[in-house]
Amino acid sequence: MDIKCWGSRGSISVSGKQYLKYGGDTTCIEITAESGETIIIDAGTGIRHIGNPLVKSNITRYHLLFTHAHWDHILGFVFFKPLLSSKAKIIIQDYKFSGIYTRDILDEVMKPPFFPIGLKDMKADIKFEKALNNTFSIGSIRVETIPLNHSGGGLGYKFIENGKSFVFLTDNELGFNHPGGLGFDAYLDFSRNVDLLFHDGEYTEEEYKQRRGWGHSSICDVLDLAVKANVKKLGLFHMNQDRTDDQMDKIINDCQTDLKKKDSVLDCFAASCNMAIHL
Repeated sequence: MDIKCWGSRGSISVSGKQYLKYGGDTTCIEITAESGETIIIDAGTGIRHIGNPLVKSNITRYHLLFTHAHWDHILGFVFFKPLLSSKAKIIIQDYKFSGIYTRDILDEVMKPPFFPIGLKDMKADIKFEKALNNTFSIGSIRVETIPLNHSGGGLGYKFIENGKSFVFLTDNELGFNHPGGLGFDAYLDFSRNVDLLFHDGEYTEEEYKQRRGWGHSSICDVLDLAVKANVKKLGLFHMNQDRTDDQMDKIINDCQTDLKKKDSVLDCFAASCNMAIHL
């Protein structure tokens, strides 16, 4: 299983020299299965970067999954280049977010006055698939899901292939209970012994005191979860839109110092744009 991060910024994309190291694009993850399938999670602004090389390659079939339908997770969809290719087949998970299916959400935002062309104008063969929910397989990868603890809900994912596992829990608050979400112990069990965990880590402990209930986690809660779950690698995700590279470097250094004090061997880092990991 090959994992590449094309966007890890939260809420809104950013640009500027202070964001070069970790990147400014919003959520988009690409997974390549050993059997060859391409899985894309979320269509934040990072999806634009995937589309260009995919069009040039011989890969024409893609599975697109969503964690939820907030702006920063769907805004890049219309700029995904394969949509304009008659050779492309895009299988999109059709899931109800806040009571509305994915097809209807995308159809609604791809119409005037929001956008000049709609789904029906795309050249690609687009299929919305309701079977891509709960537990399912895409090629050699088994996928399990869990409700996110976020305002409006959402889905977290576990990808399993050849004994290796990757859990993706962005926009997930560990310190507050949202309707439809689960408690800390449920996410601990879901993440237990996984090789790689990407988890929402938007706030420092001080920031979280003023933002509890906003749908995002404090970094100290995420570290606690990862250590207790015996996770091997932890990537902090959904970086605050104002978080500079220098600030993020300091946060990671503080995390590593804290982990040493706990005698933990957890590998903690920030999930940056263009980061690639092989499991």
